[in-house]
Amino acid sequence: MSDTPVTGVLALQGDVREHLIALAAAGAVARPVRRPEELAAVGGLVIPGGESTTISKLAVLFGVMEPLRARVRDGMPVYGTCAGMIMLADKILDPRSGQETVGGIDMIVRRNAFGRQNESFEAAVDVRGVPGAPVEGVFIRAPWVESVGARAEVLAEHDGHIVAVRQGNALATSFHPELTGDHRVHSLFVDMVRASRRAES
Repeated sequence: MSDTPVTGVLALQGDVREHLIALAAAGAVARPVRRPEELAAVGGLVIPGGESTTISKLAVLFGVMEPLRARVRDGMPVYGTCAGMIMLADKILDPRSGQETVGGIDMIVRRNAFGRQNESFEAAVDVRGVPGAPVEGVFIRAPWVESVGARAEVLAEHDGHIVAVRQGNALATSFHPELTGDHRVHSLFVDMVRASRRAES
């Protein structure tokens, strides 16, 4: 069995290209995913940043929301950045009308918690499970995690707020590691996809 896992990026909105590049650099075969048949062909999925309400509505429109929920429930590795973190939350503190999530992490998130677009910033973030120096986190209209349940593990905090969480095969960060050229968080996720494939074989 090849140790190069096929890993998708939900390509409905957001910085899809940057995630595809980061996944390839981390040792995965990276593919865009828009439709259920494309989702079925990957062993793990990244949900990128963008606008969580728009991603939610497009996922329903493209018929991928329910298959994605089912795969996440079945244990497919999934990684959400920024809006992707919101999509993986079991609960949103302040959802927009009609906004749905995939779920998968027992956490409550607050949308745009770190401020508006013009309040975006970068900060060094020490992420548990990522070796070496702190990760340079790019925060753009970023959410934070208000609280986590007993099954979720906090991997990082910034300024007293939770910004990285893992629960089983689900990983989420408030920030955008795909924008920095540092692929260590993506390497952590690709390792999760590899481990999941080994467990299935």
